[in-house]
Amino acid sequence: MDFELTEEQAMVKELAANFAAKEVKPVAGRMDRQSVYPRELVSRLGEMGFMGIFVPQEFGGSGMDLVSYVIAMEEISKAWASLGVIMSVNNSLLCGPLLAFGNEAQKKKYLMAVGRGERLGCYALTEPAAGSDAGGIQTRATRSDNHYRLNGNKIFVTNGQYADLAIVFAVTDPARGKQGISAFLVEKGIAGFTVGRLEDKLGLRSSDTAELLFQDCLVPRENLLGEEGEGLNIALKTLDGGRIGIAAQAIGIAQGCLEEALAHAKGRRQFNRPIADFQAIQWMLADMATEIDAARLLTHRAAWLAGAGGVVTKEAAMAKLFASEAANRAAYKAVQIFGGYGYTKEVAVERYFRDARITTLYEGTSEIQRLVIARKLIHDEERDHEFH
Repeated sequence: MDFELTEEQAMVKELAANFAAKEVKPVAGRMDRQSVYPRELVSRLGEMGFMGIFVPQEFGGSGMDLVSYVIAMEEISKAWASLGVIMSVNNSLLCGPLLAFGNEAQKKKYLMAVGRGERLGCYALTEPAAGSDAGGIQTRATRSDNHYRLNGNKIFVTNGQYADLAIVFAVTDPARGKQGISAFLVEKGIAGFTVGRLEDKLGLRSSDTAELLFQDCLVPRENLLGEEGEGLNIALKTLDGGRIGIAAQAIGIAQGCLEEALAHAKGRRQFNRPIADFQAIQWMLADMATEIDAARLLTHRAAWLAGAGGVVTKEAAMAKLFASEAANRAAYKAVQIFGGYGYTKEVAVERYFRDARITTLYEGTSEIQRLVIARKLIHDEERDHEFH
């Protein structure tokens, strides 16, 4: 098994790391405190090819592999998780399903612009009464001549305020239950589509999280993504890729915690010695480094398998579960190592601590990841017995 990065992957890592260090990290703290949306940095990500990193070049993307995407996500998120999640949603939750389920006309019309970062995308699935239970959505889409009439509202939509294009999930056939859900490509600016409440969040302060409202919103029939009734399948397969992206974001946060904590431990002196000399500090640093490596291996494996065309439901859930919880433990330890300074907004670990918390919640809570993993294990075990 080869753990070395390819030449292309190493180039992506260097490009992302340099951009993060020179352009992102110097402004992240100030912009986060002011909740400023990083419009110029998002444009720069597009210019570098990071907003559609695994989209084929024929559709405006960089044509790289999923491991390259994970590597870039980690480096960007290490500097600033708010910018990382904007990039993640555009890649995993917009470009991913468009690439997998869109027809040629949809790819040419939308994927070209979104993959180049000229337009921004978002993913609208969650509703007030439908969170972990994605099949419980209530938004309706009723056929009307050559359109669908969309009515309902979505919440917790990352990029919702600034996105030009949304993938929206709605019920087209209530009688079929979960199999009556469909997905639509909805352009910002059409009549009946408005942005509602913006969430005031604990972390990711510069990434907008919006409510989207649909009132008699007419969506052209050709903007149906996939087939009628295929929506839940699209949503679940998209979340596999999305979870890999969030795992990479969590690794970036954790790596940032480790690097900040290690530098502080070497420079901070107590009892006439650097605190890095004390075993209590050393053990925290050792645990952080070990868990980050384990999370990275899980995430790279999931990305590699997905890129090879495999079904990665279990592997993506494992990567997301472990990386997100490791990030929270790393953030806790980093604040502990900084002591009282870690509780102030003058140091990056305070921001990492707040940003890490969401990684165990969005794109499926840790509890949902465990449920997904367990069901896959049980299903695979039952299937194996059928063949013996």
